[in-house]
Amino acid sequence: MKHQRGFTLLEVLVATLIMGIAVAGLMSGLASSTRNAARLTEYDRATLLAKSKMDELLVDHNVPRKSAIEGVFDPAQCGGIAAGWSAMITPLEQAPGGGIGRWVVDRVQLEIWWMSGSPTAPIRRSFTLEGFRRSIL
Repeated sequence: MKHQRGFTLLEVLVATLIMGIAVAGLMSGLASSTRNAARLTEYDRATLLAKSKMDELLVDHNVPRKSAIEGVFDPAQCGGIAAGWSAMITPLEQAPGGGIGRWVVDRVQLEIWWMSGSPTAPIRRSFTLEGFRRSIL
């Protein structure tokens, strides 16, 4: 009898099955990594928008107190996603003997929202920031 080298059909089938399972696991991992990267990109974009809007609100002393204000960001600025904000400025603390024309600490509450997910079933995501500023009552 002559000995032939090579693999049997059973060995090839088992190796193919093992490789198929490994590739399926890798593809699943890549898909979830891509989804996480997209979600983090949206969140990073929202934090940059929040920082710029908070800076505007902290500097602008003409924004009315004790009334809700809101707006929508330009889609070109947001990477094509719908995003907006709402804010409220309330007096937090007054100096003793305070009144009109005196310094007061204002609390600035800002909520940033954006739409995430597929266009057919979007999910509204949001987070809230809080800042403080000194202004004249």
